[in-house]
Amino acid sequence: MSASVGIVLVSHSAELAAGLRLLVEQIGSDTVPLATAGGTDDGRIGTSYDLVLAAIRDADRGAGVVVLPDLGSSVLTARTVLEDHPSTDVLIVDAPFVEGAVAAVVTAASGADLKTVADAAKEARHVHKL
Repeated sequence: MSASVGIVLVSHSAELAAGLRLLVEQIGSDTVPLATAGGTDDGRIGTSYDLVLAAIRDADRGAGVVVLPDLGSSVLTARTVLEDHPSTDVLIVDAPFVEGAVAAVVTAASGADLKTVADAAKEARHVHKL
């Protein structure tokens, strides 16, 4: 089987990112490379440029990477990393954090390409819960 699109979860909270990773690992089994960048380098609430960059590199297995930030400065930090390290194979996606991650992992696990995985995450915004 060829490499799967990687997913990076960027959050202000290491615990939030780790919890979402545990959830989506149940869906994507071990076929989807997952990495998290949660909190600051010293474990506080916030975001870290270095953790985001390391997570992108960790999740990249050659099929591209979808970066899903939670909100605010995690978006700004992820965008700055991508501006400093431009790549057509790494996409930041404006999607709901939990629903977008689930959709991205399910789609990546099916062997879909980078654009299809990114689109699935974006489309999760329109899925009604009730």
